[in-house]
Amino acid sequence: QVQLVESGGGSVQAGGSLRLSCAASGTFFSINVMGWYRQAPGKQRELVAAMSPRGNTDYADSVKGRFTISRDNAKNTVYLQMDSLKAEDTAIYYCHTDYMGRDWRPRDHWGQGTQVTVSS
Repeated sequence: QVQLVESGGGSVQAGGSLRLSCAASGTFFSINVMGWYRQAPGKQRELVAAMSPRGNTDYADSVKGRFTISRDNAKNTVYLQMDSLKAEDTAIYYCHTDYMGRDWRPRDHWGQGTQVTVSS
């Protein structure tokens, strides 16, 4: 089973930056795609960015050019550098990972979420 520990959320003024981190630990054979989702009040959870172990990335159109996802495979950690933050980026950000369990079954897991608040 995987545990995801997120850090780096907080409050910032519009135009500022924040960096989120998410570290996976536990018992598993391998970590596959790691990514970040967000959910604003009254809205559905949406993909922000995701990254495969080989470095392939996927970004929401709304964050392209402002957010950068990266990962350290040796540490099973994914990062989200968020620059030029806007008020509409305010949301709870959730880390998510796909992984191969010790029983050779593909699984996925969510982090507990971290609040990002951008004031205009």
